[in-house]
Amino acid sequence: MNSDDESSSRRHTARRRRADLQAQLRVTREDIERQVRDGRERFDQVNERIEARTGRNLFLAIIIGVVLGAGLVASLIFVKVVFVIFATIIVGFTAFELAQALRRTGRFVDPVAAAISAVVIIGTAYFIDAPSRGMVLAGGIAFVVVFRLVAQMASGSTRGVKDIISDLATAAFIQIYVPWLASFAVVLVAQENGEWWTLGFIILVVSVDIGAYVAGLSFGKHAMAPMISPNKTWEGFAGAAACSILVGILLALFMIGQPWWIGVILGLLILGSATVGDLTESMIKRDMGIKDMSSWLPGHGGFLDRLDSILPSAAVMFGVYTVVMH
Repeated sequence: MNSDDESSSRRHTARRRRADLQAQLRVTREDIERQVRDGRERFDQVNERIEARTGRNLFLAIIIGVVLGAGLVASLIFVKVVFVIFATIIVGFTAFELAQALRRTGRFVDPVAAAISAVVIIGTAYFIDAPSRGMVLAGGIAFVVVFRLVAQMASGSTRGVKDIISDLATAAFIQIYVPWLASFAVVLVAQENGEWWTLGFIILVVSVDIGAYVAGLSFGKHAMAPMISPNKTWEGFAGAAACSILVGILLALFMIGQPWWIGVILGLLILGSATVGDLTESMIKRDMGIKDMSSWLPGHGGFLDRLDSILPSAAVMFGVYTVVMH
């Protein structure tokens, strides 16, 4: 075989190898694309089943939960004042959201006034003492009440006395329910090592939610409060209890430096407060005839839908900290 034939043979062999490699790469790429499509279809099917059972988009819920959680943890660990700012913004939006939802049901409340008062209550809680916090709360309630009375007079509406009193009570309720309860988390952060206690109770609330979610989704058969929250089951509550006690013990030993039995007490108390908070908000929403407070947090509903268990739990954790540390 002469040199030209050898050169032609090598070129032919090289072309064949390239063609074989390209074919192999094409088959591999198609196989990967097929596996991705199959995986996505399976994920969508699972997500659809979960969403049908719980009414939540799991993927969006996880993404938003991770983002909010990362911001919360970072603000707690590095600079306490940043947490105060973070909490003030969230609580302001929550008060506005609740007032807006109540307004859609025919109640005359003022979302902007509710948000302004909430921001002042939560924003000052870190810097003042307990008597002053009570005065700020009273001032915030007086502000929203006066604002509503002035708005009522300015509107020229012939709304009845009973309805006006109901509107004023609703405006006051928003301030007590959202910023006042949330302020206990800010006050707790201001204490020595309070950031770890705050992070601990938030982790406990999340563990209650996760335990109830997983156990309820897997084993839930017996409704816990069908007239208030149809998706809650006693099996889910049992899962939440087991999870909260276990996490409480771990947090007591490794985060807040307390005996294991303090962790058991914390787990049970936060289990109770988180459950009551969740059912309370569910009852409010059922009274208003809505599923979510808003659609501001896709996969979660609204801000209050995420804070409902945290609000009463903040007061409970502050009480435990006061008893244990003083």
